[in-house]
Amino acid sequence: MPATDDEPKIYLLPNLMTAGNLACGFFAVLSIFQGILVATSKEAGYDFALAQPFYERAIMLIFASCIFDLLDGRLARLGGKESPFGREFDSLADVISFGMAPSLLMAKAVLFPLDHYVDGLGWGLACIYVLCGAVRLARFNCIAASSNHNPSDTDFRGIPIPMAAGFISSLTFLIIYLNENDRDLGIWKFVLAGAMLCLSYLMISNVRYPSFKKLGWRTRGTPLVIVGGVVLLVVTVRYRYVMPVMLFSAYLLYGLVVRPFLPKRIVKEIEDEEHADDSQEENPKSF
Repeated sequence: MPATDDEPKIYLLPNLMTAGNLACGFFAVLSIFQGILVATSKEAGYDFALAQPFYERAIMLIFASCIFDLLDGRLARLGGKESPFGREFDSLADVISFGMAPSLLMAKAVLFPLDHYVDGLGWGLACIYVLCGAVRLARFNCIAASSNHNPSDTDFRGIPIPMAAGFISSLTFLIIYLNENDRDLGIWKFVLAGAMLCLSYLMISNVRYPSFKKLGWRTRGTPLVIVGGVVLLVVTVRYRYVMPVMLFSAYLLYGLVVRPFLPKRIVKEIEDEEHADDSQEENPKSF
């Protein structure tokens, strides 16, 4: 068999988006390290105010990674072809952007005071988050590659790691903004520690979350939906400290406490997008 037959199929556009996801995650980690170095350069000890701009930049980079992650799946499904390389590449990028970067941010920007209560507690919580995120990604890849996988089942088992990272990062973004003059986030560090543990569990749980994979480039809309989308975008940019956490919270709560109690007909109307183009292929994430 020629060696070229073993070469994986690499589709340009979706994998460029994945590369953008990875690059944003890498620079987010670098920004966090810069914040740590600046904050600890003074003899007075850890100065949170000096590190805050670097932590906020890291959070914005994590948000950018979320956008790239959304685009790579959409572009892959637009091509309509399965690519194991893209699936594996995406998972590797996600470990950095949505696993390592948020956990490092939490450990040094928020949870470091917990070490005064139990030595290494902040790092331990961050490690649990990364571990659960990696397990969740590995499970997703195994399910997607399984011959028993039903292509019509597009639900996620456990909250997707980009959504977990987006929620914890947006909540941190808001709390840092509200406590910008404080060296210690007070009770909020315990709230964020609890949220991080809950998200770690949700990633490896069997709670079903919608993927909205049927909502693609060919999905039809109405003028009202378009106007509403533009208004939502403007409001999100205007109130950038508040809106991201509200949007990520809505998704988290929808899968956790709303969706299980809705009639299947209502769930289908919300998620299947009846106005989608009939010619659109309804495949699982294929890149």
